[in-house]
Amino acid sequence: QNEEKWDFVLVSDIHEMGSEKEIKRKKFLDELSKKGFTIKKIEDTKLFYGVRAPQHIFWKYQCLLTNPNSRQQNSSAYQDVPVTTRIRVVHFILQNTVTSDLEKLHDLMKKKVFEAAFPLHKKEEIREILKKKWARWRVLFKEQPIEEIRCYFGEKVALYFAWLGWYTYLLIFAALAGLATVAAGATVFSSSQVSKEICDANNTIMCPLCDQNCSFWVLSDTCTYAKVTHMIDNEATVVFAMFMAIWATVFLELWKRERANVATSWDLYGWDEEEEELALQLINNSQHEPRPYQHSYFRSTIVLILALLMIMVLIGIAHALVIYRAVAMALFTQSEVNLLSKHADIVAVMTGAVLHYITIVIMTKVNWHVALFLCDLEKPRTFSQRENSFTVKIFLFQFFTNFSSLIYIAFFLGRINGHPGHYVRIAGHWRLEECHPSGCITDLFIQMAVIMVLKQTISNIMEYLIPLISHQLRKKKKRPKKRNLMLGEEEEAEDPCKRQWLNNYELNEVNIFSLFNEYLEIVIQYSFTTIFVAAFPLAPLLALINNVIEIHMDAIKMMRLRRRMVPRKAKDIGIWLQVLEAIGILAVIGNGLVIAITSDFIPVQVYKYMYSPCMRENHTSMDCSTGYINNSLSVFHIQDFEPHTKVLPEFKGQQIKEYRDYRNADDYTYTVQFWHIFAARLAFLILFEHVALCVKLIAAWYIPDVPQKVKNKILMEKHSNLRNELRWVMPWKVPG
Repeated sequence: QNEEKWDFVLVSDIHEMGSEKEIKRKKFLDELSKKGFTIKKIEDTKLFYGVRAPQHIFWKYQCLLTNPNSRQQNSSAYQDVPVTTRIRVVHFILQNTVTSDLEKLHDLMKKKVFEAAFPLHKKEEIREILKKKWARWRVLFKEQPIEEIRCYFGEKVALYFAWLGWYTYLLIFAALAGLATVAAGATVFSSSQVSKEICDANNTIMCPLCDQNCSFWVLSDTCTYAKVTHMIDNEATVVFAMFMAIWATVFLELWKRERANVATSWDLYGWDEEEEELALQLINNSQHEPRPYQHSYFRSTIVLILALLMIMVLIGIAHALVIYRAVAMALFTQSEVNLLSKHADIVAVMTGAVLHYITIVIMTKVNWHVALFLCDLEKPRTFSQRENSFTVKIFLFQFFTNFSSLIYIAFFLGRINGHPGHYVRIAGHWRLEECHPSGCITDLFIQMAVIMVLKQTISNIMEYLIPLISHQLRKKKKRPKKRNLMLGEEEEAEDPCKRQWLNNYELNEVNIFSLFNEYLEIVIQYSFTTIFVAAFPLAPLLALINNVIEIHMDAIKMMRLRRRMVPRKAKDIGIWLQVLEAIGILAVIGNGLVIAITSDFIPVQVYKYMYSPCMRENHTSMDCSTGYINNSLSVFHIQDFEPHTKVLPEFKGQQIKEYRDYRNADDYTYTVQFWHIFAARLAFLILFEHVALCVKLIAAWYIPDVPQKVKNKILMEKHSNLRNELRWVMPWKVPG
């Protein structure tokens, strides 16, 4: 039985005898044989080589990496090495075995000498448990078997699922708070004075929204929109934004505690990645010299400049989307189709959002290659260093890809487009788009909703269907040839390994980035859930639904559709923690800006406490925001329109129309109220951010990173180790 335990399988095409590829393959397998590896060959449509490492390699590994006091206790009895460790050690040796031509497995795979190398999914008890308790849709709301995941996929994958499960669990609270905010908007604030005034404004005639074919319109047309806007733009949103800033901090602090528990129960506190790597290098080659740390300011400068250039390109793409919307708006309003010309603004925003989604999909691929290229320029020393450097770069690029368009809509849209009679134009022709008449937050809400729904549904479907279909295709492709072979020679098909190796080969391949992709997807989603959450309080709910599905989809992919991942050791989620902390700070700034700049919260407050009837006369019974809408409109004289604005004939006689801004009627300069509001926005922003950041700091201080139980456990271990050392020292120190 023991004979048939194979650590790795190498797959290669059947090359002609004496060909260059065949010679290279033989050289590599000979190197492995010299190291004491057992190799078994099975021939099918491809050549399969089963590889098993000799036991002494794992003894060396245990010797080098167990702590000294445990070495004294059981120097005679070596425990069995866990399967995950076996696979990790063998994988390292395979990747670092050098042939006489100075080629490693990586180079041989590039030259198509070998096609694949993978560890096997074996029929183990633990695999059956995972399939039953984890990798199926029926257990959607059950707790994940983290301990079993660790024993099968290693610590790194187990930590990812522990983190994802923890994040999903805490999203329940954020989702409930978001629902409560929307519910409050729909009930308490639905009868708000502001939306009532918009709905009653039958005589308020507004300036046209485009140059051609747009007539003047009545403010009460936007009644429904005003009500929807008020559902997301009200006092409850401010409280919710504050809550989310605290939630993000508490989530990370609680995760640090959870991680500390996990790391001690898995005995990872003393584990050091660098030491592990050096030990593996020495086991592979006892003459190995470590590669020293290096840092070059010249390289760093080049990388920095290239990264900034890339970010400029991504911001440029956001500008292109802005131009698209301005041009689309002009073209849709002139369209013959009545539906298009009537709802031109919404159609422009919706198609803009879809286009934005398409650019996200394309740019993700480009960002990937650029980040890899920049990583190679830096020449990181170890795999984990390379991974960290890659993580930071790809996250920055992805952040700008996903958010530059949203940042424009939130903070610039409708603020830089001039005023009637003096519009800012693209190429002197197309008017920059304005916010929706009922407020800019509506545009941000639409954009967020479209992107989050599209991103989560489409990418999840693709993520599941592509591996499923490609697995089915691989199966179909491999089978028929095999059957012919079985008819010819019965006895060769008897080998029990053959079926198992073929089944594993037919699964989709995994690479070092398989887990990285999952992290990146969730971290970008976390950004959406926290940064602009004030404009889209339903984001946490969408994220929660997505994550519950995501956990089980990832599980099914890993267990049933993909080859087994090479297990890696890790004691935390690595640099992702710093990325999440950075997002937490961005979330405070982002939500502060959304409430201060995008929403109508501040103008309404300024009006209430400085300009409303309540201030002039002592009306306690009256709603203080009465008259706000009329106050927020400015007067415009039709004769001041630019020549290429067509005014429809029925309005030729009338002189005065209105638009939303705070400007004087005679020379269109800003009024004093505009500057009051501007000052109030800044004051609110500074106040909100300082309060939120202080609360974050207090929360971080209040919740200790490491639970007392864990600290005490480590303390007792250190104490008993030192005591043992002392016992060994005592006899020699007796003075003669």
